[in-house]
Amino acid sequence: MAVFCRVFDGIVVTNYLHRPLFLHLFESLTAGGVLIYETFSEGNQWLGRPRNPDYLLNAGELLEQVKGRLEVNAYEELCVLENKRAVVQRICAVKTTR
Repeated sequence: MAVFCRVFDGIVVTNYLHRPLFLHLFESLTAGGVLIYETFSEGNQWLGRPRNPDYLLNAGELLEQVKGRLEVNAYEELCVLENKRAVVQRICAVKTTR
């Protein structure tokens, strides 16, 4: 298993889901660091790839992953219809100094 030794002021993840990495991402943020995460959600299988449920967030899952770990500034769970259609979840959250 990889051990993260570096910390970052910001982490951006798009179109990628590997659930075991969530804890490492949270631990790799400095106090006040920002996580911006967007990836596919259930329902996307009707619009395109990915279709495998292993790569699709469950309803509310991204929000639940950060609960108690980061302070949520913004969260969306929606169907994007312009350009490439997709069902996604998006979050912007900050690691507080608590």
